[in-house]
This record gives sequence, structure tokens and C-alpha cells, in this order.
Amino acid sequence: MIIRPIEKKDNNQIASVIREVFISDNYPKTGTAFADSQLDFMFETYNNPKSIYFVVEDNGKIFGGAGISQLENSDENICELQKMYFLNDARGKGIGQEMILKCLEKATDFGYEKCYLETLPEMHNAQKLYLKVGFEYIKSPLGGTGHTSCPVFMIKNL
Repeated sequence: MIIRPIEKKDNNQIASVIREVFISDNYPKTGTAFADSQLDFMFETYNNPKSIYFVVEDNGKIFGGAGISQLENSDENICELQKMYFLNDARGKGIGQEMILKCLEKATDFGYEKCYLETLPEMHNAQKLYLKVGFEYIKSPLGGTGHTSCPVFMIKNL
């Protein structure tokens, strides 16, 4: 499996992957990435300065992805780790950690000072991984992502 920047041709596959994760893991569909309008236009969404989205691919099939972008509705120099989801076949192989580190490296390259994320309480393995790479829990949300069903907030100084 390789990690590479998203291409326009990946839009349908990554949208399907993210939706499949939400359905198979029974995550909330409202107030989460599942309901984001940009889900079907990920290449265009991240084709902006100081933004990038990576996909995990194996033989033309997308198994997951993650990206960073300026934290919405924030004037601070903070990016957000966004839409990090993987199909079951890609989990438990170290790809998640590799993906986070790649995103954090780009965040540093872009000059961000901090990286923020929101997640679901039931995403225990993801939270363990976030803690492992240096994220810390904070009590309240930053910015205004619209992800009202994601009450776990974390931040990392870059």
C-alpha cells in the first residue's frame, strides 16, 4: 500500500470508503464527516494553499485517507486533521500512524503552529494513536467545524 496525494479520479472511491466506514462501524451519520457536502469533491476541497489530502492505495483501490486544512472559523494558525478513515483491510498495519505523521509533516511545512482534531468517543483505537503521536485532550472545541456529533477534542503543538 502506498500513501499519495489525492487525485481528481479518487473522488468517488474515497467518498465511498468514508461512507462505508461510517455504515459498517455504525457511526452517527449527522453532525459528522458523513454529512459533509465536500465528501464527494475531496480533490477540489483540498486543492488549496496550506491544505492536502492523502489516500492509501493498493493496485488502484483506495483503502482510506486523511488530510489537513486550516481549521474552519478560526483566525489562529491551526490546522485540522480531517477525514481520517480506513477500511478494515487497512487497519492494524501501521498505516494510520504513517498517515498522521505525513499529515503533521505537511502541516509543519505549511507553517501551522498547532494541529487540532475532533473524533467520536467510540473511536478508541484512533484516540490511542493520536495520543501516541503527541495529541492531548482539550475540554472544548475550537473553530466551528459543524461536527456536533464529535465531542472528543484533541490538539498537538507542531
